Amino acid sequence: YISMPPLAETSGYRNSYKKNVCIDMLRQGYHKSFAELFTLIEKWNALREASGPGSAIWMQKSLEEQPDKLDQLHYFLTRAEAAQRSEYYEEMYTNQLNLAYCFNKPEDKWLRNYFYEQCYKTAQLIKIDGGKKEAQAHSNMGLVYEEQGQFLKAVEHYEAFYQLTVGRIWKDDTGQTFNSLACEHLWRVYTLLADKMLGNKEHQQAIRTLIKAFEMAKEAKNQKMEGEAAYCLGLAYHSAGQEKTAISYNAFEHEIYNGFLLSQGEVAEAIEYLEKFMNIAKRVQLSQSLVHVCTFLGNIYNERGNYHKASEYFDQAFEAANALSDLALVNETKVYCGIGKAHNMMLKVNSHTEATDQVSIKYLLGWKENRSDMCADPFTVGKTLVMKRISVVLSLWLSHFSCIYA
Repeated sequence: YISMPPLAETSGYRNSYKKNVCIDMLRQGYHKSFAELFTLIEKWNALREASGPGSAIWMQKSLEEQPDKLDQLHYFLTRAEAAQRSEYYEEMYTNQLNLAYCFNKPEDKWLRNYFYEQCYKTAQLIKIDGGKKEAQAHSNMGLVYEEQGQFLKAVEHYEAFYQLTVGRIWKDDTGQTFNSLACEHLWRVYTLLADKMLGNKEHQQAIRTLIKAFEMAKEAKNQKMEGEAAYCLGLAYHSAGQEKTAISYNAFEHEIYNGFLLSQGEVAEAIEYLEKFMNIAKRVQLSQSLVHVCTFLGNIYNERGNYHKASEYFDQAFEAANALSDLALVNETKVYCGIGKAHNMMLKVNSHTEATDQVSIKYLLGWKENRSDMCADPFTVGKTLVMKRISVVLSLWLSHFSCIYA
């Protein structure tokens, strides 16, 4: 005697995986989940037919031929439906969001977007979390529209996301606050929107949008974003023929962006970036920007102990300041030149001092009477406060060593 399996079990072997999943949903009473799954399968088939043979989607397996995806859909759809029946909308939202996360691969983004939309609808029903899930839903919908190039719709959702996060300390899984994330999203999409406006010669509208982007970058307290926002704004003003304003934003951008690079220890990249800008400033005769960038470069080399290179850049800053006939700026660059020359002089004095031989001491004593032998100074020796202080210190050192070798 051979026992036979029940009829239902036997039919399960004959049915496709999709059909078994659908039957299981219906038997458990999840009619809404069944209808939703069936609709998604039909939607995929319609997308495939619309794309036609040879398209990327045409070469993929259909949704009903992928058991792993069907299992995920079965599990989370039925849990979301059960939560909805009990009016546990937070749990319903969580299950829908988990489904969106399941389908994050490029070929599955249509599914991800569908469940982001479902999350957005469900979030409107949640009244007990202060708007946190609604804020998250707006963020996700902004991403959907941004990826589709619908920047105005993306802005609407990102702005709603931002408004819901002001004054809140909510954080995502990485520890970033929702508010700073909203600022980052708005900075990015404002910049993309302004780029389209500039392409259409809508300069003033682009400038207003980029000002918003700049404000978002500042609020996010992100130096790299702030520098890039200032750069884009400077370019927009330049395109609109407002050169003075453009220069001020370009100078600010270089200060912020290179400050960020230096804080990250990327000194070589900062120097390369600044030297490129210096060459541009020379070519188009932007003396104000040239003073700024040469001083910045001089300070970098000065802090790294390359005093010869620092002096070269400080001298260039001084020459550019002279071209502007700005007395205050000329005096400021004089001080930088004095600092560079003083540090160069200190290196030479130190080398002779450390030698501690009769020839070096005689050389130092001779230089004390005539400083020009060691380091030529373009300004009157001793006139700047820096040079006076260096001279006093060196005199004390030389007096000390002359007593030793007398």
